Amino acid sequence: MNKKSGSVGLVKPQLIAFEEALPLQNGQVLPRFELMVETYGQLNAAKSNAILICHALSGHHHVAGKHHENDKHSGWWDNMVGPGKPIDTERFFVVGLNNLGGCHGSSGPLSINPVTGKPYGADFPMVTVKDWVHSQARLADYFGIEQWAAIVGGSLGGMQTMQWAIDLPERVRHAIIIASAPKLSTQNIAFNDVARQAILTDPDFHAGHYSEYETLPRRGLRIARMMGHITYLSEDGLGHKFGRQLRHGDYQFNYDVNFEVESYLRYQGDKFAEIFDANTYLLMTKALDYFDPASDYQDCLQDAFQRIQAQCFVASFSTDWRFSPERSHEIVRALIAAEKSVQYLEVQSHHGHDAFLMEDEAYMRGMYAYLDKVAKEVA
Repeated sequence: MNKKSGSVGLVKPQLIAFEEALPLQNGQVLPRFELMVETYGQLNAAKSNAILICHALSGHHHVAGKHHENDKHSGWWDNMVGPGKPIDTERFFVVGLNNLGGCHGSSGPLSINPVTGKPYGADFPMVTVKDWVHSQARLADYFGIEQWAAIVGGSLGGMQTMQWAIDLPERVRHAIIIASAPKLSTQNIAFNDVARQAILTDPDFHAGHYSEYETLPRRGLRIARMMGHITYLSEDGLGHKFGRQLRHGDYQFNYDVNFEVESYLRYQGDKFAEIFDANTYLLMTKALDYFDPASDYQDCLQDAFQRIQAQCFVASFSTDWRFSPERSHEIVRALIAAEKSVQYLEVQSHHGHDAFLMEDEAYMRGMYAYLDKVAKEVA
C-alpha cells in the first residue's frame, strides 16, 4: 500500500472465499460464497483496533484510496478514511467489503451458479441485513477479529450496524449509526417498489436472465436511479445547484432536456446503468424493505436494543427527508429506554440524505471526536 499524506494511497482489493455453507433467512443455503474486500492500516497485536465499514445501497468495498495512479476518483468515503482523517488508518485497521449479493466482486447475481454453469441472475437468493451480518461475522473470523472496535455505516450501512449490535452484541464495542432508520417508512417502501417496477417491466429484463440475451435493462435501471437520486438530495440543495436554469436559454417545447436538473439526472442515471447490476439493485432494495429488527421482539425496538452491549453514536442531517432526523430520534429514544450508552449529533446541512458522504464541518468534527475516543480505548 503506497501511502500519501491524508490518503491511504494505492490499494488492492482481495477476494476471500468461504467454503462453509451459509444458511439464509429465507430458508435457502449458499453452499459457499466469496466476499470482495479492501483493508487499510495495520491490525494491532491484540486485534482490537479493527473497524468494519458497512456500505449503503449502491456502495462497495472500495472505501478509500485509488486502485491506480490514473484513477479519476478515490474510494466512496475517502474523506472519512485515511491517515489523520476521522477513521484514522494510522490508528485503526479498517475493513471495507462488497456485501453478499453485490455486483462488485462478491458472490451475487453476476457470479456463476455452479448448478447451471451460467450467471445466477435472478436465481441468486434474496439476502437480508441479517444474512449480511452473518457473512460479515465469517469475515471477522477470517481476520481473527473477536470484537470490532467499531462498526460504522450510513443509511443501509447503519441498519447493518444496528443488526450487528443486536445479533452479535459481544462482538461490537462501538456502533456508529449515520443517517439511518429502525425500519423503512411506508413511503420509502413505495419509492423502492416504483424503482423495482421500472426494472422489472423493462423489455430487456428477461425475468432477470438478461445476460443470456446479451443485453441489459438499462432503461429500467436508469429510471430507478434517477428517482432514487432525487430522494438522496434535499430540495434546497437541488434548488441552490440548479434552480430553474434552462439548458438552452429558453423553452424548447419538446421532451428533450430543457432544464439543467434534467440533464444532471439523466447523466446520473446513464452512468449508474453502466456500472451497476439490475438484479443486485432489486436485491438491495428488498433488503432495505425487510429490515425491521423489532419484529423479532414483539415489534418493540426497546426490547431489541436490550441485547446491545456496544456504546452507540447516532448522527442525522436536517434536510435528509429519506431518513429524516425523526427516524434517528426513534433509535436514540429506544436506546435510552433500554439504558444503553448513546451520543446523538444532528447536523444542519443542505446536502439531504447524501450528507453522510459529505464534509459538513459539525459532522466531521463529531466523527473526529467520537473516533478519537474509540482509538484511545483500544490503543
